[in-house]
Amino acid sequence: MPIKNRFAELQNEITEWRRDIHQNPEILFETHRTSALVAEKLREFGCDEVVTGIGRTGVVGIIKGKVDTKGKVIGLRADMDALPIHEATGLNYASKTEGAMHACGHDGHTAMLLGAAKYLSETRNFDGTVAVIFQPAEEGGGGGREMCEDGMMDRWGIQEVYGMHNWPGRPVGSFSIRPGAFFAATDQFDIVFEGKGGHAAKPHETVDTTVLAAQAVMALQTIASRNADPIDQIVVSVTSFETSSTAFNVIPQTVRLKGTVRTMSEAMRGLAEKRIGEICNGVAATFGGAAEVTYYRGYPVMVNSEEQTDFAADVARSVAGECAEAPLVMGGEDFAFMLEERPGAYILVGNGDSAAVHHPEYNFNDEAIPAGCSWWAEIVEQRMPAA
Repeated sequence: MPIKNRFAELQNEITEWRRDIHQNPEILFETHRTSALVAEKLREFGCDEVVTGIGRTGVVGIIKGKVDTKGKVIGLRADMDALPIHEATGLNYASKTEGAMHACGHDGHTAMLLGAAKYLSETRNFDGTVAVIFQPAEEGGGGGREMCEDGMMDRWGIQEVYGMHNWPGRPVGSFSIRPGAFFAATDQFDIVFEGKGGHAAKPHETVDTTVLAAQAVMALQTIASRNADPIDQIVVSVTSFETSSTAFNVIPQTVRLKGTVRTMSEAMRGLAEKRIGEICNGVAATFGGAAEVTYYRGYPVMVNSEEQTDFAADVARSVAGECAEAPLVMGGEDFAFMLEERPGAYILVGNGDSAAVHHPEYNFNDEAIPAGCSWWAEIVEQRMPAA
């Protein structure tokens, strides 16, 4: 079954919703306007239940099918939050909020799921119940975790959950997916090296933290090159090197390093955390200094369930004619928390030849709307077919 005709009819309306959200971006859990708009639309569509305040500012809409003979409940999730980036697209519907923009396409995800909710509320051509999930704070806030911790899965008896993300560089409206580990775990580290500051002309009287920290930066790269199995995926990136003095003639007392670790398995994640501590403490001791290492565990590895991934790919092929195998992605995605609680799958939909996500010139491609809406609707109608 190709793109549903109803979504071709609704495309202009859905586009208007998307561009309104785009003009009014909200960051992390501050999605008050967006959440209110979503709740208003869901009530307008005739959803059987609309609940706000799940995971602080999340929204869940419940849509019941014509029949419910098996008690099946499927969740469909879209993220709503924007990024703290100043928009540089020059669009006539560009962000009206200084320093915030929808640079990852969450405006498109929200609008597409609203479109699917409108259609499913109109037709109800399925046997079971759909929970449409609109999540805040995907961009680093862990909104997916908060919605799960609020009891969302048990409250509505959700048995499977499906998500979608646009993907620049893939043809518009095409799909790609992979089973198993898909998006990486996203951890952070914060390391403070303590030495003995002093005059730069008398380095022998100091414990030079800049030399110490520079050695540590290079040594941390051996986690990937010498500790990890070459077939495993791991990234260790130092992204900030901050000294306690910026003077030309002072050796600083302290240096602070910050960075991120990306892994595709719990074993590799544990190895990275262990080795960062060992390396930094060892290097500090070698130079006569000390290290304080703090390791923050962020989003877990996002793992697609085998059965649900096969099904999601089949649905994508029914909509678009084909579904490619997606690459591993070292970026993070907090849909991982929902997939830890329930089996499900996460798919990519092509955004065409656009700027990359998280870029100030990025814009969601509205031509992807019919395909994305159709995939979500078909997930429901094919997984829970009405008799």
